[in-house]
This record gives sequence, C-alpha cells and structure tokens, in this order.
Amino acid sequence: MTDMPISLQRPARSWFHHIPVIGWIAYDIANGDADTIWYALVILLTVMVLAVKTWGLVALALTALAMVPVIFATLILITVGK
Repeated sequence: MTDMPISLQRPARSWFHHIPVIGWIAYDIANGDADTIWYALVILLTVMVLAVKTWGLVALALTALAMVPVIFATLILITVGK
C-alpha cells in the first residue's frame, strides 16, 4: 500500500461562516448542494408558522417590520439598475 497525502482544498471561510447556525447554512448555500437553499427556506417558513402559532399576529407584524429595510434596499437596487 502506498500512503497518499490527504490535501483537500476547502474554500476559504469568512468570519460570517463561523457564526454557529446562520453561518453553517450560509456556507452550505454558497459551497454545498443546490438544494440547500430550499431546505433553508422551508426551515424559515416553519419557524414563521410556529412563531405565529405561539405569539399570534404580533410575530407576523414584527416579521413584516423587520423586512422593511430589506425590501427598501431591494427597491433601491432595482431603481439603480443592479
């Protein structure tokens, strides 16, 4: 038997990828399987449904309020043409 050096070149990980749960999902979306984004969306939808079942309309309103800057930035990027 011959010894083979194991040198797998993994992509470099940024500081964002070292955050425990969010970073792992972001790393898998960037470098993993193409289906990972769908798994992440199902997880987010499930968390949203559970939050609405637990706290009611308040969870839905706070989620909409948290999405305002994201939508605002998206509209600005569309207007600029990027």
